[in-house]
Amino acid sequence: MRVTARSRFTRVVGIAAVAALALSACSSDSDSTDAATETAAAAEETAAEETATETATDETAAACTELTPVSLQLQWFVQAQFGGYYAAKDLGFYEEQCLDVTILEGGVDIVPQTVLAQGGADFAIAWVPKALSSREQGALITNVAQVYQRSGTLQVSWADSGITTPEDLAGKKVGNWGFGNEYELFAGISGAGLDASGDLELVQQQFDMQALLSRDIDAAQAMTYNEYAQVLEAVNPETGELYQPEDFNVINWNDFGVAMYQDAIWASQERLSDPAYQDTTQRFVTASLKGWIHCRDNAQQCADIITANGSKLGASHQLWMMNEVNKLIWPSPSGIGVIDPVLWDQTVAVATGTKNLDGIAIVSAAPDAESYTNQYAEAADAALTAEGLNVTGDGYAPIEVTLNEGGN
Repeated sequence: MRVTARSRFTRVVGIAAVAALALSACSSDSDSTDAATETAAAAEETAAEETATETATDETAAACTELTPVSLQLQWFVQAQFGGYYAAKDLGFYEEQCLDVTILEGGVDIVPQTVLAQGGADFAIAWVPKALSSREQGALITNVAQVYQRSGTLQVSWADSGITTPEDLAGKKVGNWGFGNEYELFAGISGAGLDASGDLELVQQQFDMQALLSRDIDAAQAMTYNEYAQVLEAVNPETGELYQPEDFNVINWNDFGVAMYQDAIWASQERLSDPAYQDTTQRFVTASLKGWIHCRDNAQQCADIITANGSKLGASHQLWMMNEVNKLIWPSPSGIGVIDPVLWDQTVAVATGTKNLDGIAIVSAAPDAESYTNQYAEAADAALTAEGLNVTGDGYAPIEVTLNEGGN
């Protein structure tokens, strides 16, 4: 049964009264009076805050005669990479914004930005270079919230391989997934003065780390929040214990100037001319960013929400992923979801300056001004700040996560 603001206020004040009586039984008269007064005042303040929150929710519900149906297309299957959206749905943040959100899982054969552009979803999550490439081919979409502020892509090799820089990939078997996930790798290879078609052997990699663990390839593509954990969840047959970070070398593309913006919320550029869709976009972005703020402060709960929504990944792997994703988002100095023009320009420069094996640039020219807007993220941050939430993540510190065998 729903607890109203009035009943919650009554309950808190009642508890305060009991506390005050207890204090008076074990203190002097003056001390007990002061303590009781302070306790009652604190309780009234807490109750007032709860009443304000409840009232705001009630006002939203009152103004919302019918929830607006909204669909969100993900890039991949349910996992903590998308924790903020599932938290916003399960914890009622979307409903607070009068939205009924359906989250559509992705997969290898699903291109979120194309689904969005063709009207198959109202919003989509996609990496910026992939989306800009699709945009150049006619997909009219706009980045309305840049959630990830850092790239999570790595190239992982064995510690005894001697591979610590892009230059060291020369003459090696280098795994990559393709499907647009290889852009930073190609940029790193090019930046090192290597020819991807002749100075090393590119190998199509499955979406796991088995080829690396079996030493069929020398370096494997990995995300900080997923595949890198897979090697640390594997048992070293020589020791019977799990592999440790010191058993591997890692090339982090953020360290070599070729990192590009990744997960962002994209909207239909054409529909953004419609005031109703603008309003829906604002409400969706606000609730989504609130979900990500919640996951920053409640990583375990969000990992549990993902598991409850059907993820097949193990508990320790899921918590690792949630923690690593938080590192890619926080801190967000300009506010969560706000695009840093410097990082945007770096992404565009890398995309326009990097060619695939056919000699074609990821993006032929810098995108126009309608490729992104900070309007919705900035308005969302202002609203969430007014709620008392920390939208920049100042002081954020990741938690410690212990991986178990197989991620269990």
